[in-house]
Amino acid sequence: MKKIALYLIAFLLTALYAIPAAAQIGNVYIHDPSTIVKCDGKYYTFGTGAGGLISEDGWTWHDGAVRTGGGVAPDVIKIGDRYLVSYSAGYPGTEGKTRGNVTTMWTKTLDPQSPDFGYTEPELVAWAGDDEDCWAIDPAFLLDPTTGRLWCSYGTYFGAIRIVELDPGTGKRVAGNKAVDIAIDCEATALMYKDGWYYLLGTHGTCCDGVNSTYNIVCGRSRSVTGPYLDNMGRDMLQGGGKMVLSAGNRATGPGHFGWYVEEEGVEKMSFHYEADYNRSGRSVLAVRSLLWKNGWPVAADPFKEGTYEIESERRGYALELAVDFVRQQGGMRAFRIDPNEPVVSLAEQTLEEVEDRWPAGEIPVRAGDYMFRPHQRWTVTAVPDKGGYLGAPYYKITIAGTERALAVDEDGELMAVPAYTGADNELWRIEQLTDGTFRILTKVACKCGKQRCLLSTGDSTVAMGDFDFSSDNCKWNFRDR
Repeated sequence: MKKIALYLIAFLLTALYAIPAAAQIGNVYIHDPSTIVKCDGKYYTFGTGAGGLISEDGWTWHDGAVRTGGGVAPDVIKIGDRYLVSYSAGYPGTEGKTRGNVTTMWTKTLDPQSPDFGYTEPELVAWAGDDEDCWAIDPAFLLDPTTGRLWCSYGTYFGAIRIVELDPGTGKRVAGNKAVDIAIDCEATALMYKDGWYYLLGTHGTCCDGVNSTYNIVCGRSRSVTGPYLDNMGRDMLQGGGKMVLSAGNRATGPGHFGWYVEEEGVEKMSFHYEADYNRSGRSVLAVRSLLWKNGWPVAADPFKEGTYEIESERRGYALELAVDFVRQQGGMRAFRIDPNEPVVSLAEQTLEEVEDRWPAGEIPVRAGDYMFRPHQRWTVTAVPDKGGYLGAPYYKITIAGTERALAVDEDGELMAVPAYTGADNELWRIEQLTDGTFRILTKVACKCGKQRCLLSTGDSTVAMGDFDFSSDNCKWNFRDR
């Protein structure tokens, strides 16, 4: 029996580590997920049907979210101290001549265990008749930060995408407001506002066909919320334009139903589903990526890959390294005038075995210095998915390549490399790509001040822990494989 249990544990660990580090874990099965929102410290997303998913940390998910009304492709937004939820029903073939309708409802909390939980009666805010070139499903909200006005886009690939204005106080449609066509050839739209531009994200291609689904996410932008939305080549989304944001890859197909989550300045995430995850039996799953911005356009970041890197400061370009004595290699200066017939040989790099016994046995301070691809400058970054995570990724351990010497912080927030990785929280790191493409590196544990601290290059050669500030290159790092 003990042997069977050991085999079972080994199987479960193998299955866990077979899931790529970029994939959410737990019960992540959902279709048409809403924008992720946070309520009382937990993350929520709702999908087609009546339920949804909950996560305490943004990495491990489970079912349990509750939404009344059924229907398809919901969305949710927090306005003030309440949550406005939308969904669509009556889609083609279910209610005679209607081509769908969009309803909204309020709740004070998304926690179904709270005494304040409960939805108001749904309000019909958008619809489409049988004679209209629109199917009124797949709603999405935008609360305009410049005006306070609330907008809802809706529609599918088979007709126009439309936008209507809602009252942010009641969730009802503004009296007399007429729907405006803003796009075609897409569905599952979303709206964003950033730096003077309104962005329309649309899901292009075919859905609901498993591994053969061709869904991908495209976008256009406009100075007006009602369009026209043009792509990077000036093509109107009403004419089928759209710049690619994300397509299939990494053994998953059919990304769609974009959602935008802003952690803080410089830290943005995009949520969506894959129609088929090859590592999970081809099922539809929730996914989260960092969102980057390039030349005024949203770009889905590539998943962070485990590996051995130079960790380079954006401040100066120096490399994170152990504060140990520099060990010279054999060779030194060569003559400038060399016989051209002298044989050319490939020099060996300095090895860990040549220098490790010269390092202190205990804790070693950390600094930054000129990168020479030496052993004390090469860090291996490894996901530790069973130690929890944050929105979109697991925590990582960071060790000197070929060793178990691990980057860590003490209880006072001082940075060091400990002799061996033990799995303690002070040896775990949160690695997030920022909107400009650089990375921030934060501790899992909070310091005495109660905050997660960020790895800083406080001087060209000095590193420490401190508060994250997106406007400062002191807080930014790059992972280079060279």
